[in-house]
Order: sequence, then C-alpha cells, then structure tokens
Amino acid sequence: MKLYGKNAVIERLRSNPKSIKKIYLQEGFQGTLNIHKRARQWGIPVFPVPQSKMMKIGRDKNAQGILMEVEDFAYVPFEDLLDTALDKNRCPVFLDGVQDPQNLGAIMRSLACLGKFSIVLPTHDSTGVTETVLRVASGGDNYVPVARVNNLGNAIERARQRGFQAVGAVVKGGENISEARLSFPLALVIGSEQKGIREVTLKRLDTQLSIPMACDTLSFNVAHAAAVFCYEITKQKKERQKK
Repeated sequence: MKLYGKNAVIERLRSNPKSIKKIYLQEGFQGTLNIHKRARQWGIPVFPVPQSKMMKIGRDKNAQGILMEVEDFAYVPFEDLLDTALDKNRCPVFLDGVQDPQNLGAIMRSLACLGKFSIVLPTHDSTGVTETVLRVASGGDNYVPVARVNNLGNAIERARQRGFQAVGAVVKGGENISEARLSFPLALVIGSEQKGIREVTLKRLDTQLSIPMACDTLSFNVAHAAAVFCYEITKQKKERQKK
C-alpha cells in the first residue's frame, strides 16, 4: 500500500516504523532531517525524487512532498478485538455498510483522537481500509484496531454474549444521546450513509439512540454522527470512572 500526506506519513514513521518498506521524498521537501534520522534507525531506505516522479508514484495524488510504501493494513481477529476491548475498556464500533472510504477515514481519525475505540467492518457491502482511508485518517489508523467479519449481526450478538450492551445510532426515534444513561461495557452500531442501520441489524440492539436536531429535515453525515456519539460515550465513561 502507498501512504501519502504529511501527517499520515510522519505519524506512521513515529508509531509503526516496522510496517514501512521505503520512503520517497520530493526534492526540496522541508523537514527531512528527523525523517532521515528515524529512517536510518529502522533501516528504511529513503529515495529523493523530483516532483514529476513523485506525481507518478503517487498516481497524481497530492502527496505533500512525502510518500511511503507500507505493508497492507493488518486487521485483527474479531475475538481478539473483543478481548482487548474488555481488557482495556475500549468501545467497539460496528459500522453497518459504510461504503465511502473518506467517511471511514474520518471516523477512524475521530476515534483515535477520543481514544479507547475499535472498529468492526463487514466483509460485504462495506469499504475496507484503503489508501484513501489511511490518508483521511491522518495517522489515526495506528491507534484504532479494526476487525472484519462475515456476518455483522452475528458479531454484534457475540459481543452481547461477552457482556457488551449494543446501542444503535438512528436518525429518529431513539433516546436522546445526551439524556441516555449508558451502561458499560458498550458497543456502538452505526449504519450506512444512505440507509442507516439495516432492519436485520436493528433486531440485535439493546437500545437505539438519536442526536436531537434543531431542524427535522437535516441530519449529520455518518462521520460527524460517529464523532458526536463517541464523544458522549467517552464523556459518560469518564464520569462513571470518577464515581
């Protein structure tokens, strides 16, 4: 995979250098001293290239002067993700059919900023972790474990059997997220950009939650909604720990 964009690349070099195969630096790129130092430390080859070649390597993407070849994204086994969620007090976020890689990348970035979240994706009718996801995540991929499962409904049911309360984010009809009293450990389910949570998945939920809207005809997109729900989860979790 190719990783491009200054923030995403520098964060990968800082947090997961073993996954980097090689680094391309556009001639004239500023701030190369620290990059060369870390690359030498981990034995990563660095190639200075002219802008024309950088554009070719990056397939005309805006690489911002730096690009890496990295190992394919490493998904974690689902049961391991649940084990870690219980052990480290993480909240698994099940994404039911999110197909836009930019939305997935934005969700991943928000979850990394908030901390203590992981992601579960279905293998069908969903984007995986692509180069676009990594670029938009801006390094957040290094801090959010991701699992892929064949049947999302069965995976949610498995989480419930392990003690997680399954709550779903719905546009209308759910309990007000800011007034709900959440129980932990908790798993959040978020639906697709267009259709929301599928009916078959809704049957697996313990609770449905909604964000109150000042205008009934408007709603957040899936990435913004995920940030709001996960912020509230983080806030309530911290409040519970203080008590």
